[in-house]
Amino acid sequence: MKAKSTLNGWFLSVLAVSFWLSSCVPARQFEDMKKKEKDCQDENSKLKSDNQQLGTKNTELSAEVEDLQKRVSGLRKDTAETGNSIRRLTELYNELMKSYDKLLSNNEKLLAGNTAETKKLIAQLSQTREDLQKKEDQLKKDQKNIADTETRLEELKNSLKEREAKVAELQSILNKKDSAVAALKKAVTDALLGFENNGLTITQKNGKVYVSLEEQLLFASGSIIVEKKGEQALKQLAVVLDKNKDINVLVEGHTDDVPISGTLPSGAKDNWELSVLRATSVVKIITKNSTVAPNRLTAAGRGPFVPVETGSSPEVKRKNRRTEIILTPKLDELLKVLETN
Repeated sequence: MKAKSTLNGWFLSVLAVSFWLSSCVPARQFEDMKKKEKDCQDENSKLKSDNQQLGTKNTELSAEVEDLQKRVSGLRKDTAETGNSIRRLTELYNELMKSYDKLLSNNEKLLAGNTAETKKLIAQLSQTREDLQKKEDQLKKDQKNIADTETRLEELKNSLKEREAKVAELQSILNKKDSAVAALKKAVTDALLGFENNGLTITQKNGKVYVSLEEQLLFASGSIIVEKKGEQALKQLAVVLDKNKDINVLVEGHTDDVPISGTLPSGAKDNWELSVLRATSVVKIITKNSTVAPNRLTAAGRGPFVPVETGSSPEVKRKNRRTEIILTPKLDELLKVLETN
């Protein structure tokens, strides 16, 4: 505005001088003055046009800066990549503001006709605009990468929730199983109360109940026929198995490591065969004195190969000669959950 007022004043002064000279100088000189006046008017029009173009460009750049500020403020501040992009944009904005300030400071030079400086500034502004576009493209790329990462994180969170639900379901089933095993142990202990510590022990481990009966409680030496006191214990155990339908029963026969010489009256030729026949005898007593389904029972002989203790003393051999009845709750419900994974 200051430059415009200065030009107008100068123009009026020249005009006044022209009128004054027109009365005092020859016609040729007056024509020269009019030509200079026209040249000044043309120069003034050109300066006005340049000034308007510069103002328009300043407005466009200000609008672009404002748009970039809105885009930057919309990005997530807590994302490292976005933060870096915002800092880069801020630096670029500061550079733009410096260029803008420089443009304003050179406004008078432009009005005075410094076209070389104008071209230089326009080139700087054009370069700044290109840089801004590159930074904006990089911001969009970073924003897309962040969105993709957030999507993957959300998918992982959902997957983790599903797995946690499965684990919770499995844990619930295992807790029920542990409770059932504990209740089963108590029921077996109550049923065999008179036999415990008289050649019979009951333990709970690995989610199973182990009923261990020493040889002296069930069999005479080398025999596969269950003694009366042992048969009574098995009958009482069969009552418990009758009431617990979801229990699988594994009967394992065990012997010491003393080899059998000849053939026993039972027909067993070695300890392994003897252990199998004894386990079978126990299974038959359980099925005979209860309604336990045979498919719930398994008879197995382990011979001398799974001792509870090692050594050659009579006490160690006595402990190894035993029959173990292993009670295992069925895991149908747990298996169904596992199959769905």
